[in-house]
Amino acid sequence: MRLSLIILIGFFTSAMVSQQSITLQECYDLATVNYPLAKQSDLLAMQNKLEKEVVSNAKLPQLSFDAQATYQSDVIEVPIPNSNIEPLKKDQYRATLSVNQLIYNGGATEASLGVKSSQLKTRQKQVEVNLYQLKQKINQLYFSILLAQETHLLLKAKQEQLQAKLSEVKSGIKYGVILPASDKVLEAELLKLKQQLIEVKSNKTSLIETLSSVIGQPLNASAIFQNTLLETVPKTELNRPELELFQLKKDEIESNDALIAKQNAPKLLGFASGGYGNPGLNMLDNSFQAFYTVGIKLNWNVFDWNSNKKQRESLSINKDIIDTETETFKLNTNIELNQQQNEIEKLEAFITSDLEIITLRKEVLKSADSQLKNGVITSSVYITELTNLFEDENTLVKHKIQLQLAKANYNINKGH
Repeated sequence: MRLSLIILIGFFTSAMVSQQSITLQECYDLATVNYPLAKQSDLLAMQNKLEKEVVSNAKLPQLSFDAQATYQSDVIEVPIPNSNIEPLKKDQYRATLSVNQLIYNGGATEASLGVKSSQLKTRQKQVEVNLYQLKQKINQLYFSILLAQETHLLLKAKQEQLQAKLSEVKSGIKYGVILPASDKVLEAELLKLKQQLIEVKSNKTSLIETLSSVIGQPLNASAIFQNTLLETVPKTELNRPELELFQLKKDEIESNDALIAKQNAPKLLGFASGGYGNPGLNMLDNSFQAFYTVGIKLNWNVFDWNSNKKQRESLSINKDIIDTETETFKLNTNIELNQQQNEIEKLEAFITSDLEIITLRKEVLKSADSQLKNGVITSSVYITELTNLFEDENTLVKHKIQLQLAKANYNINKGH
C-alpha cells in the first residue's frame, strides 16, 4: 500500500513538472531577455567603452618614432677659401623619438566623451524600442493560441455530448422509438468533429512553435496559456519608449553642439624630440651625434569662414525635425488608440448579445433533445440545432479573445 502511494505521488509530481503554464507577461519578459536583438544592448556598451578609451587616450603622451636615410645631389658648402671646413656628406642618416603631450584643448576631450555617452543611451534605447514593438507580434500569437485552446475545449464538449446522444439514439433504435439509421448521422458528425480537432491541434502547434522561437523558450504543445482578464489603463499621457528615444536624440544633438563649440578653442601642447644622426642639429659637424628639442606649441584656428556656426545651425534644424517626428508619432498613436477603444466597445456589445443568443439556443436545443427522444424529429435536425449552439458559443469565445487582444494592444500602444 505504501509503495503504491509513493508511485502515485511520483507520477503526480512528474505530471505537474511536465505540464507547462505561461502568461502573456511572462512572454513579454522572456522576449526581452532571449530575443537575439536583446544582446545588442550589452554589445553596444562594450563598443562604447572601447570608443571612450580611444578618446581618453588623447590626454596621454603620444609617442612617435621616425628613421630615415637619404642621399642628396648637393649639400651646403661654406664659401670661405682655406677655411678647412669639411663639407657635409651627401648621404645623411637620422632617427628620432618624439613625445607630444596635450596640455589644454578647451574641454574638447570631455565634450567628445559626452557625445559617446549620449550615443550609447540613444542606441540602447533604440534596441528597447525594437523589443517593445515586438510585443504586438507576441499579442497576436498568444491570443491566437488562446483561441485555438478554447475552440479545442468547445469541440471536445460537443464531441462528448454527441457521443452521449449516440448511445441514447442506439438505445431508441433498439426499442423502435427512433427511426433506423439515425445513429449513422451522429457517427458521421463525430467523424467531422475528429477532423476539426486535428486541424485545431495542428494550428495550435504551429503557433506555439512560432511563439517559442520569439521568446526563446521551449514550449510543449500541451502547455497551458493563461487567459488572464486584462483591463485597459485609464486615460493618461503616453508612456512609450519611442518618446524617450526622441528626447535622447535631442540630447545627443546637444552633446554634438557642445563638441563643435569647442573645436575652435586654442590647443596647447608640450613636445620633446630626441634623436641620433649625421648630421645632428649642428649642420657644420659632419659626424654622428645625439640631439634633442623641447618646447611648447599653441594652435588656434582664429577664423573658419563661419563653418563652426553653420554646423551648429544644422544641428538646431535636426532638433526641430525630431520635434516634428515626436508630434507625428503622438498623433498617429492617439488615432490608433481611439480606433482600438471603439473596437473594445464594439466587442463588449457583441459579447452581451452573444450571451443572450446562447441562452435562446440552449432552450431550442433542449426542446430538440426531447423531440429526438420521442422520435418527433430526426438526428439531422438535432445536429443542426447543436451545431448552431456550438457556432454561437464559438463566436462568443472568439469575441472574448478578440476583446482581450484589443485591450492588450491598447495597453501596448499606451505604453503601460
